[in-house]
Amino acid sequence: MSRIPIGVVGVGHLGAIHARIYSQLPTAQLVGVCDVRPEQARAVAQAHGTTPYSDLRELLPRVQAVSIAVPTAAHHAVAKICLAAGVHILLEKPITRTLAQADALLALARRHRVTLQVGHVERFNSAFQGIAAILKHPRFIECHRLGPYTQRGTDVGVVLDLMIHDIDIVLWLVGQPVRRIDAVGVSVLSPSEDIANARLTFANGTVANLTASRVTPETLRKIRLFQSDTYISVDYAAQTVKVFQKRDGAIAHQELPIQREEPLKAELAAFLEAVQHGHRPVVTGDDAREALRVALAITRKIQKGSDPFGH
Repeated sequence: MSRIPIGVVGVGHLGAIHARIYSQLPTAQLVGVCDVRPEQARAVAQAHGTTPYSDLRELLPRVQAVSIAVPTAAHHAVAKICLAAGVHILLEKPITRTLAQADALLALARRHRVTLQVGHVERFNSAFQGIAAILKHPRFIECHRLGPYTQRGTDVGVVLDLMIHDIDIVLWLVGQPVRRIDAVGVSVLSPSEDIANARLTFANGTVANLTASRVTPETLRKIRLFQSDTYISVDYAAQTVKVFQKRDGAIAHQELPIQREEPLKAELAAFLEAVQHGHRPVVTGDDAREALRVALAITRKIQKGSDPFGH
């Protein structure tokens, strides 16, 4: 089995996990890690037996692919350099801060014929195994993604930081255009919204209600799906799926058997496979652009309605 020479760009909390997983995957050869903080690059490189870099252009000639886990504001600039060098990229979510930036990256990836996968990691959550056989036509979807405040991710609001995970999942599951968006949000500890709720109405009438918070003491990551005669509850963190169905006038309950796996490990392995075999990635740049488009529309709704009384 050939090993793909790969690097990680940005080795803070999440990038360091990327490095750890690549160092363990049999299809990857972790050539190096890069960070603008040389001491951070050295620490992560030492932990995983690879080479530290503080200059991206020194790393790129040595790799075939990279994971990019820099702050969102730097996604476009860093990814642009990598794509122009003909390097395949897995870019953490959100793809960029603006649609124009996303379009520029998509065009570059097409021009250089390289893979652009985006890190919507919940697509790889083992809890979704088996749902396809049960989920037919969801009519109402409810998502909760709540957690305590940290400094990570606060360069953007909670919609782009956390809710975008559920936006991507809902768009994927429903497979229909969004026709209406209603949203509210509140800034608590950062300049942007820290708590947000959005209601998406799709062309087929399906409604999704999404709540995200990064100022909640408890951590909760769940999605509930309702369709005719069936209710499905998915716990992302526990990787469990509970199904309630109406049968013979009674409610039958079952918990689906799940082969649990670290979602990020599954995501990185899928990226390597897409690079190696030229497959279409599970989460394409176009998928990520659409999730960003909806997330930005939600953010605009929140900003427009931030003072409903006109004070």
